[in-house]
Amino acid sequence: MTIPNPATADRLVLSQELQALVLEYWYEVDMHHGRQAHLFYTEDAVFETSLKRRQGRDAIREFYAGREQRGPRVSLHLVHNFRTVPQADGTAAINYVLALHAADGAPVLPSRPAIMLADARETAVRTADGWRFSSRTLRPLFRDDTPTTG
Repeated sequence: MTIPNPATADRLVLSQELQALVLEYWYEVDMHHGRQAHLFYTEDAVFETSLKRRQGRDAIREFYAGREQRGPRVSLHLVHNFRTVPQADGTAAINYVLALHAADGAPVLPSRPAIMLADARETAVRTADGWRFSSRTLRPLFRDDTPTTG
């Protein structure tokens, strides 16, 4: 088995660009209720949470608008074990473990373990405006009984 070399200059630049995209996305979700989250996606992107599949920017925008309309909620999406793999078609596969700390209510809330640890799988495409997600799938690996906004 040949082990891929992730330390080439091109791979490191790609990884940094995509990690910055992922971190900015989750910052938007956590700090601004995802009001602009749909702009991180292509027009026809597939957005699959642990509970439901959506397609297109409008559906993604509606998801985050509905989430905010529910009332106060605190969330922190923490990214671990980040990995990117360039694809032959010019896209990039992204994989990481997502730890979600979240609860309804206004801060300061009681501290608890992550409500979900998920395998996050994304595809990013380079557009005229920079990298955008064309798909995101979150597959829960561990989960407690705290509701997500799914």
